[in-house]
Amino acid sequence: MAAGGFVDQGGSRQYEGKVTVYVLITCFVAAMGGLLFGYDLGITGGVTSMEPFLIKFFPSVYKQMKGETGNDSTYCKFDNELLTLFTSSLYLAALVASFFASTTTRALGRKPSMFLGGLFFLVGALLNGFAVNIAMLIIGRLLLGFGVGYCNQSVPVYLSEMAPASLRGALNMGFQMAITIGIFAANLINLQTAKHENGWRISLGVGAVPAVCMCFGALFLGDTPNSLIERGQNEGAKAMLIKIRGTDKVDEELRDLIDASEAAKMVKHPWKNIREPKYRPHLVFCTMIPLFQQFTGINVIMFYAPVLFQTLGFGNNAALVSALISGGVNMVATLVSIFTVDKFGRKILFLEGGCQMFISQVAVGIMIATAFGVKGQGSFSKGEADALLSLICIYVAAFAWSWGPLGWLVPSEICPLEVRSAGQAINVAVNMLFTFLIAQVFLSMLCYMKFGLFFFFAGFVVIMTIFIFALLPETKGVPIEEMNVVWRSHWLWSKFVPEDNKANA
Repeated sequence: MAAGGFVDQGGSRQYEGKVTVYVLITCFVAAMGGLLFGYDLGITGGVTSMEPFLIKFFPSVYKQMKGETGNDSTYCKFDNELLTLFTSSLYLAALVASFFASTTTRALGRKPSMFLGGLFFLVGALLNGFAVNIAMLIIGRLLLGFGVGYCNQSVPVYLSEMAPASLRGALNMGFQMAITIGIFAANLINLQTAKHENGWRISLGVGAVPAVCMCFGALFLGDTPNSLIERGQNEGAKAMLIKIRGTDKVDEELRDLIDASEAAKMVKHPWKNIREPKYRPHLVFCTMIPLFQQFTGINVIMFYAPVLFQTLGFGNNAALVSALISGGVNMVATLVSIFTVDKFGRKILFLEGGCQMFISQVAVGIMIATAFGVKGQGSFSKGEADALLSLICIYVAAFAWSWGPLGWLVPSEICPLEVRSAGQAINVAVNMLFTFLIAQVFLSMLCYMKFGLFFFFAGFVVIMTIFIFALLPETKGVPIEEMNVVWRSHWLWSKFVPEDNKANA
């Protein structure tokens, strides 16, 4: 047996080492990138339901909300393309940024991408907090989008490369945990700032705080061994491996990383190569998982929770409280995933979460159909409102321990080094594209599809659950550079991935 590693019964190599304080600290700081994303997800819906904000920037929506436009359908209270553009423009910018971030992450390392992400978010948050017109709002949102694009590109890869294989799932999910903390904190801040005339400025401007933490944290982080080797710093990579594994016996892992890097350097065009048949499973999952993640319908709840609750008859304060409750459930349920993903695996969480989301979404659709019908006229009793909130929390919990964290974990851990940056860029780009589309059209879809919108998303949950059941092999505990073992043992992907998956120029 070579020093520093051994091969388990599944055929994948396992390396010596332990979880060190240093790797926990670096993963904690890096996960701050998720806090930025989560804060924006949570803050936007609350701000767009605040009357002073609507009066200043979207007076027509305010009149519509108050029933002064002649449209008395509950479903159409907030249907306004300019208002949805305020929300969705961020994700269009993140889509564009993800392609630039891919180059930065590969050429300069993971650290610079995380720093740039924090810097873009900082400037964007300040612009939004001091906005005096729509132009400042949209420009600020675009800069926030560049921040999200850079962080979402670099942070999951950073976490997957720093973490030992046995805990890669849990540590990578620190990113999703940070997202849920950001959402919860945003809902809590919205609840307090809604009481003040210019409270929306505080809500938008406070996003600068985690951005500053991200920038300073990135300055003091070490880069990953994979990234250091990729840029020819083999001795630095060995020193980093010793530091993060807590042992001097890192020669086997270092050799495997260098071999993977040498193979990666032979690939001159990762965007072209990832389309080759031997990378077919990587391309499929880096495309379909983020697409399906958005078609769970979760961002309907995360973006527009206060708006949705107001639409369904909750008062402004009750809507914000309800959003806070669902955000709290989201945060707590993510812990379930962190503690179970490396014990039970990725696949079982995907499947259980899919079943739970389907049942709760159908139940929500039936409740809304019964109360409001097609015309959108009606109301919930207090008991019915509590039942609706409970069903939404059951749905949010299912997402939080399945498609939420796993949607970022699985694409970040399956790609070999030679196409990893391209794969993660595709993951982020597809995620942001469909986040943008759903954010942009949701309020119009709610207006026209009414309660059927919830059945629409439930149908997609069925499709994605079947997709995972049939096509996703288990990746629990497999070292990131040994991942081809799982493809070669799969009934379909073994037809694409050869025994020797060395990339060729």
